[in-house]
Amino acid sequence: MPTTPAAPDPDRWLRPARATTLVSLASSLWATLFLPLIGVLREPDPVRSVAGALGIVLFAVTQGAAMHAAVTPWLDDRTRRRRRFAFAIAAVLSVPLVAPLAAGVWPSWAWLGATIVGTAPLLGPVRAVLPVTAGTVAVAAAVAVSTGGSVTKHLVIAGGIGIGIAAMNGCQVWFWDLLVNARQGQEARARLAAAEERLRFARDVHDVLGHALTVIALKAELAARLAPVDAERAGREADEVRRLAATALDEVRDAVHGYRRVDLAEQAAAVGQVLRSCGVRSTVLLPDGDLSAGASAQFAAVLREASTNVLRHSRAGWCRIEISVADEVARMTVANDGASAAGPDDRSHGLAGLTERLAAVGGALAVRRDGDVFTVEATVPAAA
Repeated sequence: MPTTPAAPDPDRWLRPARATTLVSLASSLWATLFLPLIGVLREPDPVRSVAGALGIVLFAVTQGAAMHAAVTPWLDDRTRRRRRFAFAIAAVLSVPLVAPLAAGVWPSWAWLGATIVGTAPLLGPVRAVLPVTAGTVAVAAAVAVSTGGSVTKHLVIAGGIGIGIAAMNGCQVWFWDLLVNARQGQEARARLAAAEERLRFARDVHDVLGHALTVIALKAELAARLAPVDAERAGREADEVRRLAATALDEVRDAVHGYRRVDLAEQAAAVGQVLRSCGVRSTVLLPDGDLSAGASAQFAAVLREASTNVLRHSRAGWCRIEISVADEVARMTVANDGASAAGPDDRSHGLAGLTERLAAVGGALAVRRDGDVFTVEATVPAAA
């Protein structure tokens, strides 16, 4: 059960769990590696003893490296493959080096066979576990026959004990995989939250700039038309463009630094003034008390989008903006008589974004068209 790559380094949250897993795996492996060393001690031929000890050490080193890779998710696949291949070579070499130790007296290689069976599920794909286990048990039986040992004993050690080791080691690495996946889930949620916050910030900046730039464009166009016939008024409109640009710049700076507080009454009054200056009769009705900061922020976004649509898409003669609070529900209604002109509908991107935004705080957005009257109605919990 190899682990997929994750972070480049273990963090403080995973480091203790990984260390515990490594210690547990090392403890279980040490027991199976210690028992073949008994064959080294019981082997009368010094050459065989040295060769057997060398085979056991090589086996232990490559197995430790492969096991380390099993609980090191940030290793690349090439390193994993190299370690597994080195362990496979050491396992093959262990047969001629370790099998002759204490022949007929002590099942030296059978204990290595148990270790191979116990390690196989951790290092390779599941489909390879059964062939590796069957092959190891078959080699153990062949070693028993060739060395004059007990076939039953070799099979029990390599097969039975090996499967038990595989179960214990598998549980250890399984728990480790769960921790890694849980950590990856936490990091994914953190990245998602950051992405949502960036999206929210971008949406707020878009709302501020979209409304401001629309008004600035209309004012600049008006100033250009007035310049040949009424230079004084054209100058006033140009000065208004400068003021609006400076205000938009201040709002963007405040948004960037996170200090912008939505003053809904001030924004509603400003929108009404802009509409009137563009020839749209506007009425602004505000509630007696103050709205919560959350409700004000949501309504400010709706007001910017709705007023921008009035200026950009309609030929409205009047616009009515009303904000009220009743039964713990805050309601904003923006209506105008410019629906006969081509304009946004309930599927427009701006209104769709507002619908998602309000739904996230338990609110709703409704769009109605009744003859020439186009109405946008937003509701949010008063305590949002």
